[in-house]
Amino acid sequence: MQHKYRIIHQRQVMRRASGILCFILMFMLAMTLSEAEDNRKGEDTMSLNISSEAFSSGGMIPTKYTCDGADVSPPLSWSAGPEGTKSYALIADDPDAPVGTWVHWVIYDIPEDVTSLPEGVQKSKSVDNGADQGTNDFKKYGFGGPCPPGGTHRYYFKVYALDTLLGKGPGLTKKKLLAAMEGHILAQGELMGKYSR
Repeated sequence: MQHKYRIIHQRQVMRRASGILCFILMFMLAMTLSEAEDNRKGEDTMSLNISSEAFSSGGMIPTKYTCDGADVSPPLSWSAGPEGTKSYALIADDPDAPVGTWVHWVIYDIPEDVTSLPEGVQKSKSVDNGADQGTNDFKKYGFGGPCPPGGTHRYYFKVYALDTLLGKGPGLTKKKLLAAMEGHILAQGELMGKYSR
């Protein structure tokens, strides 16, 4: 008789455990779906449109803007950030480099009323519009153009609208800039161009 009650008790415990487990799984699924929906909403409403007069999205970057030409930065423009934007930052990099992502340009604290960069931004610590430049993977300030060892590489120009002026001074690397921007990005967008050698 005790054996029978023990079996009944074990079945009841298993049913309760199964119910709790089912509830936890359903709760986790609901949270995941909710987070995904929030992310989609953020992507829909928090994006910047970036373009260049020099090349189209996904198009080939002219030689002028590479190490095989004048090695000057291409002209870029972007849509204004949302309300609360205090500055912009830009990172240009090549994810196809054989040593891993190669950083070509880091520029930040671009004033909130500036939504474009002209061709040939000077290669200095600070530029005429008041922005500061960081160091690229060539260990230099300013823009270092595409210079792949061979094949076709993709080059991403990523612009960020920030709710603050970083005020870190010139010389930040991409890694340090990303850390400084954490929690301050209101909107972002990117333009990709290609270059082949």
